[in-house]
Amino acid sequence: MLVVVEQDVVDEVRLARARANRWWVTGRRRVASIRRAGEFVQDVGFALLFPAPRIALPSLWDAVAGDAAEPFADGMGRNEQRVWAWKDELPRLRVAWYGRFVAGRGSFLSPALLAALYPGDGTITDHEDLELSPTAHRIAELLAGGPLTSAELRVEVGNRRSYERAVGELQRHLLVTGAGVHDSGRGWPATLLDLSCRRFDVGHGPDHGLAAQHFADTMVRASVQDLARAFGWSRAEAASHLGRLDRPPD
Repeated sequence: MLVVVEQDVVDEVRLARARANRWWVTGRRRVASIRRAGEFVQDVGFALLFPAPRIALPSLWDAVAGDAAEPFADGMGRNEQRVWAWKDELPRLRVAWYGRFVAGRGSFLSPALLAALYPGDGTITDHEDLELSPTAHRIAELLAGGPLTSAELRVEVGNRRSYERAVGELQRHLLVTGAGVHDSGRGWPATLLDLSCRRFDVGHGPDHGLAAQHFADTMVRASVQDLARAFGWSRAEAASHLGRLDRPPD
């Protein structure tokens, strides 16, 4: 029994090292520019903005600061400022989608993975075919006319909590992304939101088999639970897609 336990430990250490290399934590220079941040997202396909406890997934923070650094441990430092700014700039430049999606957290998707996951035809009326709350449909209709700030949308909705829930719905369905910021000169700049179909080339899928392949390649070793949790799929769907890959699911 001791031999089995020791082998399990060795396997976990090897997996951690392989993931650190695949997720740009080791084996290359730290991400120090928005260009490299874009290349990172393009390479891994998906990444959290900041790491999350008990969730093993790539993150832009780890690629910038290393996995031993704790974000905001000393306040808003240089690395925190970079990562926080890039979450708005990358989608503005159409380099990466950003919203609350992977494991329900603030995260990036490469344009290729976004296209494989996007549920609609790539038109401004895609929301009409989905079961969303009236507020989510209302926000999508407002964004059909062009990008709007979070402040403007909250005023239209009239309730901050309803607004946040509705935007969360839209981002879980990949219909809405960040699109930069608007600086009015008063207070903090307001986040701009836009329809994903206006910022990115989507509507040719979805291709969940391809998305599962992206996930497995980035995770090095992927489980059904990992995939289901990351993309919001059922365990049955995750198992089905992983089972079709060359490697068996864990």
